[in-house]
Amino acid sequence: MSKEPLIPPTPASKDYAHAADANAVEIFDRDEPFDLFASWLQDAKKQEINDANAVALATTGSDGLPDVRMVLLKDVDPAGFVFYTNTQSAKGMQLADNAAAAMCFHWKSLRRQVRIRGAVLPVTDDEADAYFASRARDSRIGAWASKQSRELESRFALEKSVAREAARFGLGDIPRPEFWSGFRIVPSQIEFWRDRPFRLHDRMVFSRADSQSSWIITRLYP
Repeated sequence: MSKEPLIPPTPASKDYAHAADANAVEIFDRDEPFDLFASWLQDAKKQEINDANAVALATTGSDGLPDVRMVLLKDVDPAGFVFYTNTQSAKGMQLADNAAAAMCFHWKSLRRQVRIRGAVLPVTDDEADAYFASRARDSRIGAWASKQSRELESRFALEKSVAREAARFGLGDIPRPEFWSGFRIVPSQIEFWRDRPFRLHDRMVFSRADSQSSWIITRLYP
């Protein structure tokens, strides 16, 4: 009995029949990227089964090796793309060493991708406090209880830590830990990618020297 290959085969011509994003608007008539990103994110919220705001976040620490993981985008505006984390986590420590990062959104149901690169700045205390206060109570307790990215001896140890913090705060307010905050990627480059048949995809890059500069728009070969 033949075994099904683990890696899917290269698509044949017939496989591309419904592959193109045929109803998508033309993406090469924009002069700034944030409205286009907002439009694509709205489309993704309608199509993706879970977490349309999930994004792969890449960072690099002092060892020079890249690291990547999925996080949730929590805010976006012309100032940049915001996510939150324990600042003593692996990504938090890497950003302390090298305040630059990249993101990649991949919306498989839409056959679209957005890549972002840029410098990273901390959000303000007011921004971090406001977002932390909006989280579910158990999530706020979890932020206190978890020593994110550090060695955990057992699941029971985590559950004990959660119970301890829940008892400590009781029914009172749960303030934001000083080791928990947010980061904003200030993009110097944003690339929009859209699937097209036979790997002849659409690619458009917005790039700029710094946050005060105008965007330069370039179309790329696929």
